[in-house]
Amino acid sequence: ILLKLGGYGLIRISPLLNPHPSNLMFPIIILALWGILMTSSICLRQTDLKALIAYSSVSHMGLVTAAILVQTPWGLTGAMTLMIAHGLTSSALFALANTNYERTHTRTLLLVRGLQLAFPLMSTWWLLTNLTNMAMPPTINLLGELFIISTLFNWSPPTIIITGIGTLITATYSLYMFLMTQRGSISTQFRLLPPTHTREHLTTALHLLPLGLLIMKPTLISGLFT
Repeated sequence: ILLKLGGYGLIRISPLLNPHPSNLMFPIIILALWGILMTSSICLRQTDLKALIAYSSVSHMGLVTAAILVQTPWGLTGAMTLMIAHGLTSSALFALANTNYERTHTRTLLLVRGLQLAFPLMSTWWLLTNLTNMAMPPTINLLGELFIISTLFNWSPPTIIITGIGTLITATYSLYMFLMTQRGSISTQFRLLPPTHTREHLTTALHLLPLGLLIMKPTLISGLFT
C-alpha cells in the first residue's frame, strides 16, 4: 500500500514540475531503470520467501517511477494500471506465503519444497499468481507493462534493453519461486500438514478474479489519463 501511495504522490506532484528540467529528471529515470535490474537480480538469490516477494514489488515500482517521470499520457496510464494490477498480485503472493508459513513455520525456500503434493489446489493458485506476476497474457499486468515499455522506448530507444532484461529476470524469479515452493520431494518433517481452509482459497480468488476481469474493460482503471 505504501508503494502505491508513493506512486500516487509522484503522479500528483510531477505536473507541478512541468516542463521537467532535463538535467533533474534524466538521472532519476536512469536510477529507476537501474533499480529494476538490481532489485530483480536480488530476487534471484533470495532464500526468504517474503523477502523475494517484497523485492519483486520494488522492482515493479521502478517501472512505475520511470513512466510517471516521463510525463506522457501513455506513461501515466501504464503507471496507474500497473500499480493497481501489481497491488493485487503482490497481496495475493503475500497471502499465499502466509498460508505456507502457518503450516510449515518457516519461510526458507530450501526447507519448504514439494507442497504441490500436499496442497494441489493451493499449488494452482501459486501457479496463476506467479504467471500474473510475470505479466502473462491476458492479465492487466501485461497491459500496464506494454504501456510503460512503449513510453520509455519513445523517450529513449536504448531503454528497451534495460526493460527487456528486467522482464526476463522477472519471469526467471517468478518461475524460481513457484518451483522452489511447489515442486520436488516434500520433507519428511512436513508429512502431516493441516489442510487448507475455504477462507484462504476465497481470499486468493478475490485477488485473481479482478485481475482477470479488468482486462475486459481496462478503462475502469486506466481511462483517467487516456
